[in-house]
Amino acid sequence: MQTLNQDIKEKSFKKIYLLYGDEPFLVGSYKKKLREAITGGDTMNFNYFEGKNPDVKEIISLADTMPFFADRRLILVDGSGFFKSAQEELAAYLPQMPDTTCLVFAESEVDKRNRLYKRVKELGYAAELNKQDTAQLMRWAAGILGRDGRKISRPVMEYFLERTGDDMENIRMELEKLVCYTMGRDVITKEDVDAVGTVHVTSRVFDMVAAIVAGNTKKAMDLYEDLLTLKEPPMRILFLIARQFNQLLQIKELTAAGKDKGAMASALKVPPFAVGKLTAQARAFTRDQILSWVTLCVETEEAVKTGRLSDRLAVELLIARRT
Repeated sequence: MQTLNQDIKEKSFKKIYLLYGDEPFLVGSYKKKLREAITGGDTMNFNYFEGKNPDVKEIISLADTMPFFADRRLILVDGSGFFKSAQEELAAYLPQMPDTTCLVFAESEVDKRNRLYKRVKELGYAAELNKQDTAQLMRWAAGILGRDGRKISRPVMEYFLERTGDDMENIRMELEKLVCYTMGRDVITKEDVDAVGTVHVTSRVFDMVAAIVAGNTKKAMDLYEDLLTLKEPPMRILFLIARQFNQLLQIKELTAAGKDKGAMASALKVPPFAVGKLTAQARAFTRDQILSWVTLCVETEEAVKTGRLSDRLAVELLIARRT
């Protein structure tokens, strides 16, 4: 991101950019920033292609077209799929593309063995924009609040992120709600987060697993119904339940190996404060008990895939099951 920010600040642009990664908020944000910086709002010298397999010959023809009363023509190619398949014609063309054209690709996935990807790396810049770690999210969120004259303590920020998850678009929307709710005050409290915050799906699943293992079937079922009301598919809920039991199993094994919280967070790819919650939950079980739940999740998925049970009923039976 540092290279992108520097190019935008200095208005010194490479001919080709590739924006990709598992954080769509950042990909979208840099698409917008590059467009504004390169075109300055000019629409005459801007071309946009969206969706799979756009016409390569048209892209090349436009790239060869001189900009009209401007320094550059910008071509934005969004979600083409070119970096997951062979795209020899475009890869062969890029070295001869005129300096007056800037070509920006935005993709959700890329194959780094792909010839076009290698060509972009050679001639331009490929920016991998992935999920941010806890420290980065905290700084970013605090910066947004600061611009609106709000302050937040570290414990409250951790509590806030625990509820929102790490999706930056979701965090941004939740921050907007907090700013509006605290109009006239400058400090955001835990009570403010509780008052207007929406609990993220993964946080609800954590509470559901806690209810399952505590034998509180009613609470677990209530949480399951809440998730269904939020239009979460039963199989995604099953995936999240299975993922959490797998995390608990990893916590057991890492604890036995004497790993500290930082090493656990790195291994599980979760924030350090989430490790504390998982560790506390894992203490209630033996390794074999957690393993039995992991096995149940696998068997439940198989029952759905083989047609023996509907997805909704299968997850309900898993929630109600005792081991």
